[in-house]
Amino acid sequence: MVRAIAFDKTGTLTEGKPRITDIKVMQGTTEQELLHVAVAVEALSDHPLAAAIVRDGNTRLGDGPVMVATDLANFAGRGVQAKVNGIDVWIGKAEMFGNDGIGALSAGAESAIEELRNAGRTTMAVRLGDRDLGVIGLMDTPRPEAREALDKLRRLGIQRMIMISGDHQTVAQAVATDVGLNEAWGNLMPDDKVKAIRQLKETERVAMVGDGVNDAPAMASASVGIAMGAASSDVALETADVALMSEDLRQVAFSVALSRRTKRVIRQNVYVSLGVVALLVPATILGLGIGPAVAVHEGSTLLVVFNALRLLGFRQS
Repeated sequence: MVRAIAFDKTGTLTEGKPRITDIKVMQGTTEQELLHVAVAVEALSDHPLAAAIVRDGNTRLGDGPVMVATDLANFAGRGVQAKVNGIDVWIGKAEMFGNDGIGALSAGAESAIEELRNAGRTTMAVRLGDRDLGVIGLMDTPRPEAREALDKLRRLGIQRMIMISGDHQTVAQAVATDVGLNEAWGNLMPDDKVKAIRQLKETERVAMVGDGVNDAPAMASASVGIAMGAASSDVALETADVALMSEDLRQVAFSVALSRRTKRVIRQNVYVSLGVVALLVPATILGLGIGPAVAVHEGSTLLVVFNALRLLGFRQS
């Protein structure tokens, strides 16, 4: 029986619809230049944060000339690289910079990132060539039903619930506190999420709830993988043991309750079936006629069917 559940953040505990809240530009750069570059590059990506930058960036820029980016390369869980007018552009988390041949961020960019993270923002640094243009702060909205869903899971006996996220620990903890979770693990790459699930599995059966491509490996490693909503990625849906067709987080609690009731009904039906067989075998040896024996056996079959049909009317209290 599952006693722990790990939740992805974006699209699971939050609505998966982040928005730009802050733009910090470096000296010698304008907000328009930063947004033109960021929108051009992120238009090539299908990540939720990229979609937010393109949508809100275009709103802030209004009508005007549009830059075109090419040669997009993804750094899983960290950011992207592309070219704008032949110049390399990097957009991503602070942890992407200063590694793998990518230069470290300037002191001004690092200070802006720290300020935004302390405010609970997800941050994306933007670099054009050898210039740090600035930092974009984004925030996702927690699902309104998240607290209620987590409370229902606690009443079902789920002893441990953890949010795992690629966001900075400060941001992850702020979101977790907002939805009513005490435990949040941040700064996790996709392979780190797999390690986190395996660590949890060492002590208890654990379910993983997610909706994205990056969640699929962790879902596959969990005792039970749950894909959140019909909008989940194809990879997540194919990997999951349970695919919820609703975006309502409360359906996770409903699924747990229904699975436990189903397990009890199956156990009851097995006991009835084996009990009737155990009764009929000696009874027929002792002289019970074939007619009564068949009647009892078929009656038990109907009892099992009717007992199983009770699940159609299951409603979580």
